[in-house]
Amino acid sequence: MEAASSPGLASAHPGVDGPGATWVVDEPGPGVDRDLLRVALDRFDAQLPGDGVSLALVVVHRGRIVGERYGPGTDASTPLISWSMAKSVTHALVGILARDGRLDPDGPAPVPAWAGDDRAAITVRHLLAMRSGLRFVEDYVDARSSDCIEMLFGAGSVDVAGYAAALPLEHPPGEVWSYSSGTTNILARIVGDVVGGGEAGMRAFMASELFEPLAMASADPRFDDAGTFIGSSFLYATARDFARFGLLYQRDGVWGGRRLLPEGWVDDARTFTAHDPDGLFDYGQHWWLWRDGFGTFGAHGYEGQFALCVPALDVVVVRLGKTPAEQRPANAEHLGLVLEAFARA
Repeated sequence: MEAASSPGLASAHPGVDGPGATWVVDEPGPGVDRDLLRVALDRFDAQLPGDGVSLALVVVHRGRIVGERYGPGTDASTPLISWSMAKSVTHALVGILARDGRLDPDGPAPVPAWAGDDRAAITVRHLLAMRSGLRFVEDYVDARSSDCIEMLFGAGSVDVAGYAAALPLEHPPGEVWSYSSGTTNILARIVGDVVGGGEAGMRAFMASELFEPLAMASADPRFDDAGTFIGSSFLYATARDFARFGLLYQRDGVWGGRRLLPEGWVDDARTFTAHDPDGLFDYGQHWWLWRDGFGTFGAHGYEGQFALCVPALDVVVVRLGKTPAEQRPANAEHLGLVLEAFARA
């Protein structure tokens, strides 16, 4: 699946470019299978055991919310954790610097610790495509072997990027795909170094260049003791605000007539770079690719977090919850049901 053969992005829809400070909440438009959409929303309300705990579902069609549900203790104002959906936000931050000529995606990754050794051959693009070649064990259960657990919750948590950048090469850069939260935190440190000003500088940059233009008022990024945004895992926001982020990518990086992401950046994100042999999806650059014929690409997170962009249908779907990994196929099936309601149009 390559962007060139995928449905085009909905970058020019008069009047539905994106919501203002307040979303428009409306009924589904003509042609949408409202009965099927109701079945999908009712499934959320049922909290089926196979789906895990569902906390939020927001369905956006042509820039308007046309379906919305919330689970136990949650409503439209409740910030929820992104987990790895934050990786896609990090992709946007790198893109903003690339837009302004402050970071070359195809140049060597500016990591001082790699100067003079084989890791100096790693490019920013290698990091975006999860092809750095660095050793990193992405395991969420076995703390004895997991670099991810050690980085986020163990000794590495004081400097997540430093922990990841110190690991050795296992493969030549660019040759082997390996999903790695450490890779994203290295990118987050690179962005922070370019922006300058430590945590305060990075917060100001994220607010002025991304969150404020999108009116993501609830967005709350978390940082480690070294002042690095933990871009692999820790951004809190409401489901509605995560939908704003998804709509930015659905609209090819343009919001309110302003280009936030450089031309071609979203197409890079949704261009095939690897197949995940352990999962249901393919991979682009810090975004996952669905094999559904609609050109769907998504920000995915641990425990069943999804922000899906569906170009062929002009739909964005956000689902947040707490779902064990083995039940993720049921979540994907549920979201597929939502999309089918629009595909019938």
